[in-house]
Amino acid sequence: MIYHHTLNFGNREWTLWASEQGLIRVSYPQDGGQLPASWLKTYAPDYEFLEGAGRFEQLGVIELLRRYFAGEPVDFNSLALDLWGTPFQQEVWRGLLTIPHGEVATYKELAVRIGRPLAVRAVGTANGQNPLPVIVPCHRVIGANGTLTGYRGGLQLKQELLQLEGILNVKAAGHERFSF
Repeated sequence: MIYHHTLNFGNREWTLWASEQGLIRVSYPQDGGQLPASWLKTYAPDYEFLEGAGRFEQLGVIELLRRYFAGEPVDFNSLALDLWGTPFQQEVWRGLLTIPHGEVATYKELAVRIGRPLAVRAVGTANGQNPLPVIVPCHRVIGANGTLTGYRGGLQLKQELLQLEGILNVKAAGHERFSF
């Protein structure tokens, strides 16, 4: 069973997805409330969808997101996550969880943080495939030159999320390579 529910936070519609084990994905507004077919085929070939807020209220994610988008410092580490990805991707995503609210790290710093100092590019790729934006804070990773870099949700959204956390010194000189 895959649970889903769409909510409006920060003047955008976000769709939450969960399994019985925990959150599996947060869809960006431009995803149109859909899961990628290839992702489903890989990780949940036999699935049924169930729409409703109940599972997400039970997980506590709705209240945490409401507080986050109201500008409160929120720690999402208490949420049950069901990370669907390769072992390396999951390692990177767990590393993202160690970047505190209101702070940023470079791709190199993240690679060092997870014990893979030579895997900077691979860390960047895994970061770009993070299925739980905002919750697993991939938006907190910036380029070595202190600028915004590609963000699947778009650089405008990345900058807004950082500003929401009080991070105002990151230049918007990056690229939209990972924007869909």
